[in-house]
Amino acid sequence: MPYYHMKEIWTPLKMIGIKFFKTEDGHLFVKVWKQNRKLIK
Repeated sequence: MPYYHMKEIWTPLKMIGIKFFKTEDGHLFVKVWKQNRKLIK
């Protein structure tokens, strides 16, 4: 994965361990518990 500057997006799913991140380019990543971030958009 290239170097991305990501900002975490707060959602209620964060309380159960699902986090969403958005890059400056508009790409959306998801991270579930301790797994790696995966590109979803």
